[in-house]
Amino acid sequence: MKATKALPPLLPLCRRLLHIGPAGLSLTLLKATALEIAILAGHLVLYPSGMTPERRPSPVPPRTLAHLPDADLDPAPGPDPADRAANSTASSAADGIADAARLPGPTRPPVVLLHGFIDNRSVFVLLRRSLAQHGRQQIESLNYSPLTCDIRTAAELLGRHIEEICERTGRQEVDIVGHSLGGLIARYYVQRLGGDVRVRTLVTLGTPHAGTRVVPLANAHPIVRQMRPGSGVLRELCEPAPHCRTRFVSFWSDLDQLMVPLETACIAHPDLLVQNVRVSGIGHLALPVHPAVAAGIRQALDTEEGTDRAAARPGGGLTVA
Repeated sequence: MKATKALPPLLPLCRRLLHIGPAGLSLTLLKATALEIAILAGHLVLYPSGMTPERRPSPVPPRTLAHLPDADLDPAPGPDPADRAANSTASSAADGIADAARLPGPTRPPVVLLHGFIDNRSVFVLLRRSLAQHGRQQIESLNYSPLTCDIRTAAELLGRHIEEICERTGRQEVDIVGHSLGGLIARYYVQRLGGDVRVRTLVTLGTPHAGTRVVPLANAHPIVRQMRPGSGVLRELCEPAPHCRTRFVSFWSDLDQLMVPLETACIAHPDLLVQNVRVSGIGHLALPVHPAVAAGIRQALDTEEGTDRAAARPGGGLTVA
């Protein structure tokens, strides 16, 4: 069932349920409404924990002779040559195994998670756990201020964060997962600020790529006005981008209360390498939480970089029972 009109989260779904009779009641719509309410309640509990910036891992300084105790520097009688040779061989084998375990996967760059409007990194608690359980060792969640009033400024801040991540991890590229407004900020960074040299894959979840008409009264906020159809920011994103290297995967839901029209969460640009994935059966808040979507995100991030444009054409679907 497709939603054709939308207001603030949960309100439009509840109104629809009140205006239709039992015979026309959609079980899918009921499930989606109940799930959105449950997710909202859980997120309100977790929200305070995500208000502080994430602690960044500090690099471990290399172990040198200056760090060794004096006893380790003094020569001491050792075993006979045969024992020393055996110990050396065993030590080399152990060091080789340890070094192999420390090596990062060559096709798994760090993942950067970027939240939506008036939100914080706590929205990604479950997605982060899912990615970590399936082999992603470097995952970072970034907070931008809820007082942010300009997508361009937020995109510049994102760029500085990504440069710091690449310098700290020694990687040349990252993957980004952006929910709602977070996806639009990341896309502006990629398309307009040269971020395609740093971002291998950008996954967006319920992002208003073509602008949304939901909640007209919210136009009082400058960043909401930038998410309206025909805004200056969205016109910039429609401009040619012939050399953009980033691969885009956009998840959009047919029950998303904040996307008006629903297809605004799809990316339509002739110069971009894009795959639009339709999600059926869940709403806006469930996109970064639902395990089926998390599996789709993992698949998108694990796709080889050599994917050609024919394979990445719009299409694909994900049905949530």
